[in-house]
Amino acid sequence: MSQHPLAIQRRYDSEVIARYYGNRPWLAVWRTVVVIWVFAGFLLGLKWDEWLNQVEQNKFKRAAQLRQILTRLGPTFIKVGQALSTRPDLIRKDFLEELVKLQDQLPSFDNAIAFNIIEAELGRSVAEAYSEISAQPIAAASLGQVYRARLHSGEEVAVKVQRPNLLPTLTLDLYLMRWAAGWLSPWLPLNLGHDLTLIVDEFGGKLFEEIDYLNEGRNAEKFALNFRDDPTVKVPAIYWRYSSNSVLTLEWINGFKLTDTERIKAAGLDTDTLIQIGVVAGLRQLLEHGFFHADPHPGNLFALPDGRMAYIDFGMMDQLEEYTKETLVSSVVHLINKDYLELAEDFVKLGFLTPNTDIVPIIPALETVLGQAIGESVGDFNFKTITDKFSELMYDYPFRVPAKFALIIRSLVTQEGLALSLNPNFKIVEVSYPYVARRLLKGESPEMRRRLIEVLFKDGKLQWQRLENMIAIARSDGHFDLLPTAQLGLQYLLSDEGQFIRRQLVLALTEDNRLHTEEVKRLWNLVKDELKPAQLFNVALGALTELSTGGVAALLPTAAGMSKPFADQP
Repeated sequence: MSQHPLAIQRRYDSEVIARYYGNRPWLAVWRTVVVIWVFAGFLLGLKWDEWLNQVEQNKFKRAAQLRQILTRLGPTFIKVGQALSTRPDLIRKDFLEELVKLQDQLPSFDNAIAFNIIEAELGRSVAEAYSEISAQPIAAASLGQVYRARLHSGEEVAVKVQRPNLLPTLTLDLYLMRWAAGWLSPWLPLNLGHDLTLIVDEFGGKLFEEIDYLNEGRNAEKFALNFRDDPTVKVPAIYWRYSSNSVLTLEWINGFKLTDTERIKAAGLDTDTLIQIGVVAGLRQLLEHGFFHADPHPGNLFALPDGRMAYIDFGMMDQLEEYTKETLVSSVVHLINKDYLELAEDFVKLGFLTPNTDIVPIIPALETVLGQAIGESVGDFNFKTITDKFSELMYDYPFRVPAKFALIIRSLVTQEGLALSLNPNFKIVEVSYPYVARRLLKGESPEMRRRLIEVLFKDGKLQWQRLENMIAIARSDGHFDLLPTAQLGLQYLLSDEGQFIRRQLVLALTEDNRLHTEEVKRLWNLVKDELKPAQLFNVALGALTELSTGGVAALLPTAAGMSKPFADQP
């Protein structure tokens, strides 16, 4: 196996790579000539079709040609093709259908080489490691290939073996891509190239993580821990004794690819339930755990015969900070509520706009573009439409896509595309917004409670309609139990932390010198079927038992103060 001078680099470092190839310019020049030569032939073919009016006739031939070019250029370009295969907003449909094949229809490398890698990495023969192993790989991907095997202890396993000599190819291509990104940025439309080198760096960092199979194993175990309370999500177990940086042995998953709708239906599985599982799992990754699968393409997601969904391939993962998760929750609510000023402020917080940007002229543009994308009904919303419309805004306003969000957007659009392949009428918001509303209403953390207050109070006034909408939407998919939420809410109101909102609620009920009985009545009609008097008593009792004696005593001055506005009523 090749010992490349950069082999000691376990993490992507653009400066180290630049120094290495800067001292070996002949490598970079030769690779550049090869890349330009193959793409020049392809572009010339496209032009030739235009001149001869044969574009429609040759479109599938050209799409296949592009896939073959990316495959021939190797792992880095295959990865780029895979990323583009999830972007129907950027790639023509005929090309898209070919690029999807890059996800799991790639040529394998020689069996003898793969077995040599297993033996060198595990320090034992293949026969000593596995009681049986498939004669040929059962799948080949951009960075490795997979064998079906059995351990001597009887467990059926998948054995991932990394392609040989990956590092020289990856580092050289990333060096050239970064150079091209720096050169192209000034020539691109306003701000489209702003973070181009950062996006290449993010891509490079993720590629380096992907070629470390021990890192992938750790990711899988962390992901499994996050979903330990979810009986609908399956994560394969890792067999560490038979794993290394270049070989990964994990539990074999018997299931159907999510794109194999015929086999899924033949197995008696409900596609809408699978969509529900996939979308909620995706939202939990982004908004709850902050640790998300950044490559959820069809080859990495399986429907199991028992109705669960299995995730495999944890090489490309990413982590979100708590603040980013909270802001994402707020931005979804602001988008649905059409609060474009708050949405523009969210874009600043998330890094899509710089802090010194004047957001005033941007608000009408957001209203026009995103308002059209959402349409008259919340159910018309989809991420594909939003990304299409948003890309239009980037030409006219100083938006940029932070490197981390390139992965999040890719993940969301891919998951939505998968859902649409199972159900063409699927609307992601019908699952996602009830989830967000439930997360806010439950207020499980101080941060979520703070976000709920931000959503429900505007300029110090309670937005009654928003509260009604959130409760109605949270209950819309049948997965929301109001009673535990009511108990959590009551505990919060009676706590020290809830002092502000108690005062705000009293003001809301009595603002404009009148009792807001009509609004309260509408809310009661919305929830009365679920909140029977006996249940309400139990909820109140449960909330009070959570309070200390000191906590109850602290409430008494507030209770006395609450009667004052009513005493002042004429």
